[in-house]
Amino acid sequence: MAAVQIAPVAVRANVAAGTVYRYFPSKAELISELIAEVSRDELAAIRRAADAAPGPSSALAAAVTTVAVQVLSQRKLAWGILAEPVDVDVSASRLASRREISGEIAARIDAAVRAGHLPAQDTALAATALLGALHESLVGPLAPENLDDPAKLRDAVQTVTLLALRAVGVMDARARGLVVQAVLPAKALVGA
Repeated sequence: MAAVQIAPVAVRANVAAGTVYRYFPSKAELISELIAEVSRDELAAIRRAADAAPGPSSALAAAVTTVAVQVLSQRKLAWGILAEPVDVDVSASRLASRREISGEIAARIDAAVRAGHLPAQDTALAATALLGALHESLVGPLAPENLDDPAKLRDAVQTVTLLALRAVGVMDARARGLVVQAVLPAKALVGA
């Protein structure tokens, strides 16, 4: 993100630099729009996966799995959106992106609580904690570097999804079943 410059963006888009400036008067606005667009796509993928699930617990598992798959399929972009130091202020865009995705996960946790599948809890805080754990474990500085192998990608998705489900109160045996159910359709996204 720090290396983004308007002129090369214009060349790559096959338009004049002035055209880029007409739509994005500054580098910050260009990067903020990129963050917003990627976030809209991720949020749409999360909703599609969760809405297709047969119940609220499965929907939560599908939402978490989709976040993991999205992050892992574009690790460099995810790092840029989440935390890469940038010479312009895009904090508001980054924060809005995280809030939307956290809100979707909170809604899925809340639905599972209302259905009696999870214990009562602060769903907004739980969703924020889960999202932080997913991001830190998959793209943060402590994330494994050797995730080029599709089997390792699948294992990483399964591990973080299982962690997330356990964290909000899904009992272990049920959590394992939900992970298998959610991760199997996501295999195509991680190349397994």
